[in-house]
Formats: sequence, structure tokens, C-alpha cells
Amino acid sequence: MDTTIFAKIIAEALSLREGAVANTMTLIDEGATIPFIARYRKERTGGLDEVQIGRISEHYERLREMAMRKETILKTIGEQGKLTPELQKQIEATWNVTELEDLYLPYKPRRRTRAQVAREQGLEPLAQIIMMQRERSIETVAKRFVNGDGISNVDEAIAGAQDIIAEMISEDAQARQRLRNTFQREAFISSSVVKAKRDEDGAAKYRDYFDFEEPLRRCSGNRLLAMRRGENEGFLRVKLSVDDERAMERLSRQFVRGYGPCSDLVAEASEDAYKRLLEPSIENEIAAAAKVKADDEAIGVFTANLRQLLLDAPLGQKRVMGVDPGIRTGCKVVCLDAQGNLLHHEVVYPFPPRGTRMQAMLQFRDIAEKYAVDAIAVGNGTASRETTEILRQASDSQVFVVSEDGASIYSASKIARDEFPDEDVTVRGAVSIGRRLMDPLAELVKIDPKSIGVGQYQHDVDQTKLKKSLDQTVESCVNLVGVNLNTASQHLLTYVSGLGPTLAKNIVDYRRENGAFTSRAQLKKVPRLGPSAYEQCAGFLRIPDAKNPLDNTAVHPERYELVEQMAKDAGCTIKELIKDKDRQKQVDLKQYVTSEVGIPTLTDIMGELEKPGRDPRGEAETFEFDSRVKEIGDLQVGMILPGIVTNITKFGCFVDIGVHQDGLVHVSQLANHFVKDPNDVVKLHQHVEVRVTEVDLHRNRISLSMKI
Repeated sequence: MDTTIFAKIIAEALSLREGAVANTMTLIDEGATIPFIARYRKERTGGLDEVQIGRISEHYERLREMAMRKETILKTIGEQGKLTPELQKQIEATWNVTELEDLYLPYKPRRRTRAQVAREQGLEPLAQIIMMQRERSIETVAKRFVNGDGISNVDEAIAGAQDIIAEMISEDAQARQRLRNTFQREAFISSSVVKAKRDEDGAAKYRDYFDFEEPLRRCSGNRLLAMRRGENEGFLRVKLSVDDERAMERLSRQFVRGYGPCSDLVAEASEDAYKRLLEPSIENEIAAAAKVKADDEAIGVFTANLRQLLLDAPLGQKRVMGVDPGIRTGCKVVCLDAQGNLLHHEVVYPFPPRGTRMQAMLQFRDIAEKYAVDAIAVGNGTASRETTEILRQASDSQVFVVSEDGASIYSASKIARDEFPDEDVTVRGAVSIGRRLMDPLAELVKIDPKSIGVGQYQHDVDQTKLKKSLDQTVESCVNLVGVNLNTASQHLLTYVSGLGPTLAKNIVDYRRENGAFTSRAQLKKVPRLGPSAYEQCAGFLRIPDAKNPLDNTAVHPERYELVEQMAKDAGCTIKELIKDKDRQKQVDLKQYVTSEVGIPTLTDIMGELEKPGRDPRGEAETFEFDSRVKEIGDLQVGMILPGIVTNITKFGCFVDIGVHQDGLVHVSQLANHFVKDPNDVVKLHQHVEVRVTEVDLHRNRISLSMKI
């Protein structure tokens, strides 16, 4: 497999330097992860970031799969004895999947078709004569093919020949591409309601698509996925269509020559090829391509939101009270120490009939004082606002509202059962809420990303592609932030570059048996953690208070000697170099450039020495809703309210303004200028001010604007 060709193709497709692409492919082949390559091999990649490296990896994987597909195709055609030098050259030259499959189509093993039956009856020569369109008396020629053995008359012979011609036309690569182009340029997508289901529960959410049509090229991914979901649920019929007459005319122009009787037969076969074979095939192909495009768009939105959520600002190691609010069942309250360990749990009833506001305030105050609570995390579900108000009156501690999406999923999971085998799901859920405030990343990695509530149509897109993309996003975030080797859960360690489930478990087991790690070098003693895994993971694992201060930075152990030389040249220790900013400024990076280490790596090292173990996520902030509004009925057009961004889509963002129903800020209302991507303007969980522009009580919809 010639990877030189791959590097050239990928470089052209992504507008990158061929050498950088080739080096990246080599690193991938050596088992290096995307985070490792992006962080520690900048000289070899020319400073490519994770997104670029991820795209190279995707293209590389597709090209390798295509190379294997080519081998299979060449072997199959060769076994049929039909592989000509020209065909082999065409197959080897193309790296376009559609073109490759078009070349293969005439030789592809298939079920027994009408054309195949006609060939078995010896009618292929007749089909070839008709296709030449020179014979003036085709009936006379056709008589020679009447044999009484399946072909009893001239009409049957001609019909069989037309079946062969129709299949030849449908398998013609040029014809397929022309029709493909027609669909891509001119196809309309339409949807209509299934009349028998119009009034059923669930149909109303698809009302916008009961009688809908627009050009496919203008159909956004979210609309297409909505229609396809309605179709899958049995409420809608969805169809792609083009102007059949124009499409058949274009096909006819390619194959019909002249006006003789044979030309008329070819025209009939061409129409049959279009209606029976080509149109359904190309429609399915274009529909599948549109679905892939919509999936990619939805997955892109999902991963962008997930990344923002995972990189939410942490409170840090504080003593936290976690509260899962409830009315009838009460508020589930837990107290956690600074490491997230469960100290206490109980239920508080702030609401009638089982309790009162004053009684709850006193109970919350006692708990907070007894366990020296630094901060309080309140889930954003039922009774969240009411509970938050009581807690703010009961305690001087900062109160944070935390998204509880997925907390119930976690509380019933094996991970939660392993962590808290003696506690019920309500306690586990409250613990998750508290820990999310302390460190969102460490807690959210335990939950299936699809359950976190930051995407749309996550159950409608390609699940394999979605999982891969989400896993890469989690891995990227975990390695960007870094992981405390002595406190990280097994699940969190799984996402560290070069580890995975087995090595993560081995690290936790080693830590349990031998105590806390005191140096990164100790990782080499972990069973099955060999040199390659150590190289990949070491730089992303942190050890606070380690003997070597570099063990709590993103400086890779392979560069420790270099930093030691810097400190020696500066006449101090590494610890002194880290503390002394003036000495750092005196370091001449050019002096330490080698064939393997360039300015990009040296700059990263100095950045770590300036702020060792820095967290890129910022600091957590408190938030309060407007006290005037509690329910959707309290809203009035024109009100300006504080809100929290809860979800971001291609068409805008959803904002929680404290009325139990998120409002939509359409992309056109995000700013006073054109916004192509909402992520350019807002971030998940961002605190924003919005203006109420419309309230639809009947449909429970709120329209908002950030143009204030």
C-alpha cells in the first residue's frame, strides 16, 4: 500500500503540506494518539492542531479502506476473466468511491435479473445489434433468435434484448454520473403526512412537515433529520424527485442516435432503464449522501457542545453540598469532601405537604455548618429555582445551578454501583450533581455523551460515527486539561492518551496496593504499561507535590533533561526556575534547538514553567434568574431577562430563563451582524441577556433575541 499517494491526496484535500501529512500518517501508524501528536510532535507535523490531525486520520482510514476495496474488486473481476488492462488502470487510478463503484457495477455479482435471463437465452448479440441502431428491419434479425426454448416469437426476443440494453444503460458510469448531477442540482425533497396518523399523539411535532417541499441543496441538516425521524415513526412520507421528463431526455440524448426502428427500441429501453433501475438507485444514493451530510452536521454540533460542556469551569477541590431538588419526594442532599468523597446524605422537604420553607432553611443551614460546606450545587430540574432561593437564604455559601442531564443515567449505571454499592440511585444522582460542580470533566466522562442533553437527533444519526466522534472529543478534553494520577477514577484514566480500560484498571489497582504515585517514572512499574504506552500517557498525567516539579506539568519526561540543562545554565534548580519569572525571561530558547526539538516545543515548555499545572477551563460563576418570572405565563414581550445557554444548534441556541421551558434565540437574533455559526457568538452554559420577542402558550414555545 503506497502511502506516498495517500499523503498527496490528503494534502490536496485539506490544503496542508504533503510532508507534514506524511509525517502525521507515520506517527499514526506507530500508534501515536491525536492528542500526543498535537502536543508533543509539533516539529514533525509543522504545528498541526488536533482538528487537522483528526481530519488527516479520517482521510487516511478511508483511503486504506478504499485500497482494500480496490483489491477485492480487481480480484473479483479478474476471476470472471473480464479484467482488461484499461479497466485495471481506471480502477487503480481513481480514489473516488462513487467512481470506483460505478466502474465495478457491471461486474458485480448480483441476483438473477431480467437482463441476466435474456443473456442466458442468447439475446446479447441481438441487444448489441439494436444498440448500433443501423438495422432497418430488426424483426428479420430477431427471427434468428426465436428458438422455441424460452423465446417463442420475435416480440419476446426484442423485449429480452431491450432488458439487456436497459441494464447496460443503467450500469453506464457516464449515465449514472449525469443523473447523479441532475439530482444534486435539481432534486426537491418533499414530505406529506400519513393521513391515517394525522391526529395521533406525536404527530403534532411534525406539523411543519405535513405538506413541505424545498430544493434538496437548500434543505438544512436539522430539517432533513426531522423529516426522516417523522418518516421512521410512521407520521410522514418523504420523497426525493426531479423532473422525470427532462432527466429521461438527457439520458435519451446520450444513447439514442437517429430515428430508425432500432433507435425507437433504444429510446424505450432508455426510459425503462430510468424508471425501473436508474432513478430508484440514484435517488437512494443521493438520499443516503444527504443523510450522511446531515449526520456530519449534527455530529459536529453535538461534539462542539460536548466539548464546551466538558471544559466547563470547575469549582475545584472544595467541600460541596449537592442537592437534587424535588417537591413530593423532597430534596436529596449529600455532602462531599474536597476530593469528592461522600460524607453524609439525607432528605430535606422544603415543600408541603411533608415540610415547610422555614423548616427546610434551618435543616439546610445545620447541614452546611456541620460539614463546613464551601459551595452548594443544585440540580436544574423540578423545583430548582424554589430550592435555590431557600438555600441562598439558609447559607452564606455560594449556590450554583448545575445541569442534571444524564445524572439519572449515571446513578443507575455499573460505574455508580461500583462507586456506591450501598447507596440508592437518588443518593448517587445527588453526588453526581455535587461532583459536576467540583470538576465537570471528571464526572461527565462517566456518562454516555448521548445522555448529557447537548445535541439534537443524536439517536437518528450514524451511531458508529457518533460514538467515534464523541470518544475523540472526550479524549481531547481529558488530555487538554490533564489528569491527577493519584485521584483520577478508572473511567477518567481510560481516556488518557495511550491507556484504555485495561491499563486504567491496572493503574488504579497499583495505586490501591502501593499507595499514591510519587513520580511519573513509577508508571513503568504498572503491569503491562510498556514503553510505548508510557510515552503516550506520561505527559498528560499530573502528580501534585511530586519530588520533581515537572511531574505536575505538561512537560513530557523525554524533555526533563533539557529543562534540567536550562536550570543549570541559569544557575538554579528546576523548582527555582519555575518560581523565578526573571530567570525564565533570560532563557534563550534558540540555544536549546536541536534536530528533534524546535521553537514550538521549547515555547510550550516555557509556558508550563510560567504556569505549572495550569487549568485551561477558567473559574465557575454563580447565576440568578429574574425574580419576576417563574412560569411561562409570567413572560411579556419586550422583557429583558438573564439566562443560561443550554444547547446550541445550527439554527440558534436555547436559553433557560427560569420558566421550565427553554426559549429559542434564532441564529438571526444572536447579534446585530450576520452569524454563520452560533458557536462563534455563544458558548454552552454562558450567562446571557435576552429579550422576549414572542410567547406561544398553546405550543409552549418562547422566542428570544440577543439584539438588545
